[in-house]
Amino acid sequence: RMSRHAKKLRDHDINPCLVETDATTKCMDDNNYNKDLCADYFLKYKNCRKFWHEIMMQRKRNGVKPEMPPAEERKKILESMG
Repeated sequence: RMSRHAKKLRDHDINPCLVETDATTKCMDDNNYNKDLCADYFLKYKNCRKFWHEIMMQRKRNGVKPEMPPAEERKKILESMG
């Protein structure tokens, strides 16, 4: 049974980097937990977290709620960037 925290991390509306998280985990599983072989996945995850953290902080400064845009809104943000 998953904890409430674990469930939150699996929620697309809460965790904008779910795809990157899963890809990193799969890479680690597939490569016997050799971090070096998964460096690209870690970098993509790190960049994802950094990007959405900046969006979240900007929304917080502007008083926009929720601070983390829901999945559908995030999709539109990414599409608008090309």
